[in-house]
Amino acid sequence: MPAPVLELINLTKSYPSPKGPAVIVRDFNLNFAAGEFITLIGHSGCGKSTVLSMVAGLTDVTDGAMILAGRETSEAGPDRGVVFQSPCLLPWMSAFENVMLGVNQVYYTASKAERRELAEYYLSVVGLGAAMHKYPGELSQGMRQRVGIARAFALQPKMLLLDEPFGMLDSLTKMELQEVLLELWRRNKLTTLMVTHDVDEAIFLSDRVVMMTDGPAAEVGDIFEIPFERPRNRAAILADPRYQEVRNHLLTFLNERSHIRPSRIVTPQEESIAARVEGVEGNVSVNLGVN
Repeated sequence: MPAPVLELINLTKSYPSPKGPAVIVRDFNLNFAAGEFITLIGHSGCGKSTVLSMVAGLTDVTDGAMILAGRETSEAGPDRGVVFQSPCLLPWMSAFENVMLGVNQVYYTASKAERRELAEYYLSVVGLGAAMHKYPGELSQGMRQRVGIARAFALQPKMLLLDEPFGMLDSLTKMELQEVLLELWRRNKLTTLMVTHDVDEAIFLSDRVVMMTDGPAAEVGDIFEIPFERPRNRAAILADPRYQEVRNHLLTFLNERSHIRPSRIVTPQEESIAARVEGVEGNVSVNLGVN
């Protein structure tokens, strides 16, 4: 089997508090295959964005390890392109200049013409060919987010990280940008991690959906493989009888099972072993008392 592009091994994040370490995420384990699109869902405050921020290198890892392309990493770098809920564009720069800012830093050995071509290509692909020289204040929220997507892809990273990129958009714009994202992903086959609250979005975009347990000390609660083939058609997926089954599985976890942490589930075999150990310890205590 090919080595995973990214391995998250017992990834843990905690913060100091007067009562001791406050654990946000604990022993988070997940492997990403090359070109795989994984979506992370869970209730608010469970640590989804914390996991993504650790993968991006924007938040320090308390414990555990991240292995990206065979090398352990903990710092931010251009090998991971990030798109946030708010595109965070520099307002005094045009859309083109905002994309070029990253391109110039990453591809400083390329010619100026090659760098311009790269930025123009991705801005055109996201539908901003005629608006790339406008400033953020002249663009709608959806158009600004298109710039953020173009900027991330233009870096040609090993991984794409998306932190609720469509959370602030209306439904129509959200669906349009989901299609734009899928087309770019199809062309580039970037290994992708996306955080979302939208179950339908997770189903439409993902290869696998990772469900997190409730916080604090959240962990991987369940992983579901999406059965729909690619390329995907929204209408065809909605008409597929498996769609409701997939949707119900995800919603059942969120509504009924998100409080259950797999690491704390004791199997019957473990209960039997614990009982035998307790019995042995009791006999030892009794024997010691008699002696």
